[in-house]
Parts: sequence; structure tokens; C-alpha cells
Amino acid sequence: MEQKWPQQLWVVRHGQSAGNVARDDAEARQQLRIAVATRDVDTPLSDLGVRQAAALADWFAALPPERQPNVLLFSPYLRARGTAQATLARIVQDNLVAVVADERLREKEFGILDRLTPRGIAQKYPELSEQRQHVGKFYFRPPGGESWCDVILRLRSLLDTVVREYRGERVLIVAHQVIVNCLRYLIERHDEDSILAIDRAADVPNCGVTAYRFDPAAGHNGKLVLELSNFVAPLEQAGAPVTAQPDMPLAPKA
Repeated sequence: MEQKWPQQLWVVRHGQSAGNVARDDAEARQQLRIAVATRDVDTPLSDLGVRQAAALADWFAALPPERQPNVLLFSPYLRARGTAQATLARIVQDNLVAVVADERLREKEFGILDRLTPRGIAQKYPELSEQRQHVGKFYFRPPGGESWCDVILRLRSLLDTVVREYRGERVLIVAHQVIVNCLRYLIERHDEDSILAIDRAADVPNCGVTAYRFDPAAGHNGKLVLELSNFVAPLEQAGAPVTAQPDMPLAPKA
């Protein structure tokens, strides 16, 4: 039977962004709103994020050419695009099969809660804050935004594309924290409780690598097997500080 999955799959969160920095500052000063002037899609990497992306790129470039990614799929958001392009510039170009900015990998939509701190959400929308605590982040959909289930729905479509067009390839996906965890939910067949336990345990590090390899002996017809989760050795080896701030808006774990 023909192999269904890529031979190798890496799922990476973007480097630290200017939005991460602004959110930390707003939270430290107990402000209601995060001071980010750009659209979320246009929020760039911070200076540290650029260093993290370069360290990640060096790690991929150090792999033998036959083990480097030959398919790059990334969120069109500037911070993810910049992280992916750093790796693209360092790997062997002759091996490339596809380089695609895919809107299905975009950040989770926060709707009317965008750019609000937890304090801001509680003060401006107390009913929504209470509803989120009751429903939980997996199913809670803010007005104009998405729940984790909504994100998972679009990622099911993305994985359909991956298995149709990139089976047997080496695929690198660069996206966002919620995207990383929702892809883990799908690939590793988690349920709500188990994926939220992973989420509670730690935020996904900026430029952290979650990696899978295809094992033909696993499952009925072979499947992707987890090799690494939130792997940050490339940053540590390059001396780039490891950061793991949650995405905007910062919200309590649930």
C-alpha cells in the first residue's frame, strides 16, 4: 500500500514576536490593552525572535541534504513567514518541492478580545470571561473569533492537503502556539482532556520543534510517530534565549 504520510514532519512555533514583548509589558504594568499598532498578521519578529529563527535555520541547515525539509508550509502572518524564510535561506534549494504560505495555518482568531489582557477582558467583558471559565478554551468562541475546535476544523483540511500532495516528503510547518497544539491533537489523536493537559504543562517555546517520523510498522498501515516535542536544543546550542510566552490575548490556563 502506498505511504499516506510525509516521511518526516516538523511543526514549529514562530520566533518571539513584537506582540509577545508588548503583551508581557502590558501585563507587567497591569494595563487593560496590549499596545500593538499593527494588525496581528503584520506583527513582526522581535530582535530576539530574529536570533531564534536564525538558530533554528542553522540547525536545519546542519542536517544532511537528504534529511532537510523539502516542503515548507507556513502561516502568512509576518512573524511565522519570517521564521520560515530564515530556514528557507539556509537549506539546499535544489531539494525543494513546495514553499507555501497557507492561510489555514494562521493564528487563532481572538475576535473582540484581541489585544486585551486578562484584566482588560475581565473589566470590559465580564460575562465573556465567566463564560470562558465555564466552557473552557477548547469550546469557547469569543464573538468574531474562534474556539480551538474551529482551528482544528481548518487544520483537518490542511492535513488532507498534506497527505494528498506531500506523502513521502519532508515537511516543515511554521505557525503559532495554538496551531502546534491543535496539530498535535489531530496527529496524535488526543482528546480534549489530554491536549489541554499538554497545554497546561507548558507554553510552546518560540522556535520549539515538535517532530514526527513515518513508521511503516506503526498502526494498521503505518503512521507518524512523535520523536520530539517542544525541542529547543537548537536555540540553546546557539546561545539564543528560550522564550515561551503565550500568544495574545494572554489568558489563564484552562
